[in-house]
Amino acid sequence: MSAVHLTHPPAVDARWDELVEEIPFGLILHDHLGTVVATNTKAADLLDLTADQLRAGTRPPDWLLCDDAGAPLPRMAELAGQTARAGAPTTVPFVVTRRGIAYRRLWVDLNPVTCRGQRMALLVVRPVEDEPVRGLLDPTTGLPHRALLFDRIEQSLARARVHGARTTLVLADVRGLGAINAEHGFDHGDELLSRLATRLRRELREDQTVARYTGGTFAVVTDHPGGSGETIAAQVRAAVEVPTRVNRHLIRPTLRIGWVSSDGGATVHQMISEAELRLA
Repeated sequence: MSAVHLTHPPAVDARWDELVEEIPFGLILHDHLGTVVATNTKAADLLDLTADQLRAGTRPPDWLLCDDAGAPLPRMAELAGQTARAGAPTTVPFVVTRRGIAYRRLWVDLNPVTCRGQRMALLVVRPVEDEPVRGLLDPTTGLPHRALLFDRIEQSLARARVHGARTTLVLADVRGLGAINAEHGFDHGDELLSRLATRLRRELREDQTVARYTGGTFAVVTDHPGGSGETIAAQVRAAVEVPTRVNRHLIRPTLRIGWVSSDGGATVHQMISEAELRLA
């Protein structure tokens, strides 16, 4: 039976267990500290854990969670925190390994949610073989979305390790996008993002990846032989911070920018987390 297990069970409808039993995928709800608040046995089964291990955060000694490139993933608590900070859903490939051998491949959707006034993260776990092919491009901007962005970062890090080069990730968050949506409507906000995406692709090199990271945040990934990412960040700012007319309204976009560079020794999630922390 796939019942939801609550750390502090509230009063719920008697049909809840019956309904959850029929859900064909795993559910894990984390609070803002990363503690598992609720889960179902399907999630534990897919992750090859017992329900008690999943709830308590304990793992067998031969068990490890990796990304699809084989790099160890951060703890689920860290991923949940990253999801809450980003404020937007994302999808991450999980590979469950036992004794160093890939045992099971999963898609995990990480969704920021608010429950009883607290920021939480809901993880939806599905086997890869049960998933349809996912679109790789954001429909609003035509840019790669987060799943493809993560793959591009991993590829760039691999090239940096092999060739002794550097990988730089720049996150560029458009200030005041919520206010633009509120004043002019979401169509105006989407049009602005589309125009900025076109400008970034035009102004940056063809071999640099421009992606949509979250709602109002772009990401740029580039390889370079040495130095820091400061020059690349400046190029991103120069491309975006130009007055733009959207449906007869002149908008002057400004950015919060965070960048991080690596010689290939960092993981994808370390790059993302560090760039997020540096957004200013």
